[in-house]
Amino acid sequence: MVLIIGSQASGKREYAMSLGYAECDMADAVLDERPVLYNLQDMVARAPECAPALLEALLEKQAVICNEVGSGIIPVNARDRSSREQTGRLCVLLAQRAERVVRLVCGIPMVIK
Repeated sequence: MVLIIGSQASGKREYAMSLGYAECDMADAVLDERPVLYNLQDMVARAPECAPALLEALLEKQAVICNEVGSGIIPVNARDRSSREQTGRLCVLLAQRAERVVRLVCGIPMVIK
Protein backbone atom coordinates (compact mmCIF):
# COMPACT_ATOMS: atom_id res chain seq x y z
CA MET A 1 0.00 0.00 0.00
CA VAL A 2 1.15 3.53 -0.81
CA LEU A 3 0.14 6.29 1.60
CA ILE A 4 -0.08 9.66 -0.15
CA ILE A 5 -0.34 12.71 2.09
CA GLY A 6 -0.23 16.45 1.60
CA SER A 7 -2.19 19.63 2.08
CA GLN A 8 -5.44 20.42 0.31
CA ALA A 9 -4.94 20.76 -3.47
CA SER A 10 -1.28 19.73 -3.36
CA GLY A 11 -1.55 17.28 -6.26
CA LYS A 12 -2.18 14.04 -4.37
CA ARG A 13 -4.77 12.66 -6.79
CA GLU A 14 -2.68 13.65 -9.79
CA TYR A 15 0.26 11.80 -8.26
CA ALA A 16 -1.89 8.69 -7.81
CA MET A 17 -2.90 8.97 -11.45
CA SER A 18 0.78 9.10 -12.42
CA LEU A 19 1.10 5.68 -10.75
CA GLY A 20 -1.39 4.31 -13.27
CA TYR A 21 -4.71 4.79 -11.50
CA ALA A 22 -7.67 6.43 -13.21
CA GLU A 23 -10.51 8.47 -11.70
CA CYS A 24 -12.72 5.37 -11.82
CA ASP A 25 -10.20 3.56 -9.58
CA MET A 26 -10.62 6.10 -6.76
CA ALA A 27 -13.27 5.93 -4.05
CA ASP A 28 -14.14 9.22 -2.37
CA ALA A 29 -14.18 8.52 1.40
CA VAL A 30 -15.96 5.17 1.07
CA LEU A 31 -14.67 1.64 1.44
CA ASP A 32 -15.54 -0.35 -1.66
CA GLU A 33 -13.81 -2.56 -4.21
CA ARG A 34 -11.83 0.25 -5.86
CA PRO A 35 -8.06 0.06 -5.28
CA VAL A 36 -7.57 3.71 -4.20
CA LEU A 37 -9.26 5.58 -1.38
CA TYR A 38 -8.99 9.35 -1.24
CA ASN A 39 -10.25 11.87 1.32
CA LEU A 40 -9.52 9.56 4.25
CA GLN A 41 -9.88 12.58 6.54
CA ASP A 42 -13.54 12.92 5.47
CA MET A 43 -14.23 9.26 6.24
CA VAL A 44 -12.75 9.64 9.72
CA ALA A 45 -14.68 12.88 10.30
CA ARG A 46 -17.99 11.02 9.99
CA ALA A 47 -17.19 8.81 13.00
CA PRO A 48 -13.83 9.63 14.64
CA GLU A 49 -14.33 7.00 17.33
CA CYS A 50 -14.39 4.27 14.64
CA ALA A 51 -11.10 5.27 13.00
CA PRO A 52 -8.97 2.44 14.49
CA ALA A 53 -11.39 -0.12 13.05
CA LEU A 54 -10.61 1.13 9.52
CA LEU A 55 -6.93 0.11 9.62
CA GLU A 56 -7.16 -3.45 8.28
CA ALA A 57 -9.52 -2.51 5.45
CA LEU A 58 -7.27 0.40 4.45
CA LEU A 59 -4.20 -1.82 4.38
CA GLU A 60 -5.91 -3.89 1.66
CA LYS A 61 -6.05 -0.83 -0.61
CA GLN A 62 -3.30 -0.24 -3.15
CA ALA A 63 -3.18 3.48 -2.27
CA VAL A 64 -4.67 5.71 0.41
CA ILE A 65 -4.79 9.48 -0.01
CA CYS A 66 -5.24 11.82 2.95
CA ASN A 67 -5.03 15.54 3.57
CA GLU A 68 -2.60 16.59 6.26
CA VAL A 69 -4.80 17.79 9.09
CA GLY A 70 -2.32 18.35 11.93
CA SER A 71 -1.21 21.86 11.04
CA GLY A 72 -2.84 25.20 11.62
CA ILE A 73 -5.28 26.38 14.21
CA ILE A 74 -6.60 23.77 16.64
CA PRO A 75 -10.38 23.48 16.21
CA VAL A 76 -12.59 24.80 19.02
CA ASN A 77 -15.21 22.11 18.43
CA ALA A 78 -14.40 18.89 20.34
CA ARG A 79 -15.65 16.65 17.52
CA ASP A 80 -13.40 18.44 15.00
CA ARG A 81 -10.42 18.06 17.36
CA SER A 82 -11.18 14.37 17.77
CA SER A 83 -11.49 13.91 14.02
CA ARG A 84 -8.17 15.61 13.46
CA GLU A 85 -6.45 13.55 16.15
CA GLN A 86 -7.90 10.24 14.98
CA THR A 87 -6.96 10.98 11.36
CA GLY A 88 -3.39 11.65 12.45
CA ARG A 89 -3.21 8.51 14.58
CA LEU A 90 -4.60 6.40 11.74
CA CYS A 91 -2.08 7.87 9.30
CA VAL A 92 0.75 6.98 11.70
CA LEU A 93 -0.40 3.36 11.74
CA LEU A 94 -0.80 3.32 7.97
CA ALA A 95 2.64 4.84 7.46
CA GLN A 96 4.24 2.23 9.69
CA ARG A 97 2.83 -0.59 7.57
CA ALA A 98 2.88 1.05 4.14
CA GLU A 99 5.36 -0.02 1.47
CA ARG A 100 5.87 3.64 0.61
CA VAL A 101 4.81 7.00 2.01
CA VAL A 102 4.79 10.02 -0.29
CA ARG A 103 4.21 13.62 0.80
CA LEU A 104 3.25 16.17 -1.83
CA VAL A 105 4.04 19.86 -1.57
CA CYS A 106 3.08 22.13 -4.49
CA GLY A 107 2.69 19.06 -6.69
CA ILE A 108 6.22 17.84 -5.93
CA PRO A 109 6.34 14.33 -4.47
CA MET A 110 8.80 13.57 -1.66
CA VAL A 111 9.19 9.89 -0.81
CA ILE A 112 9.58 9.76 2.96
CA LYS A 113 9.45 5.98 3.25
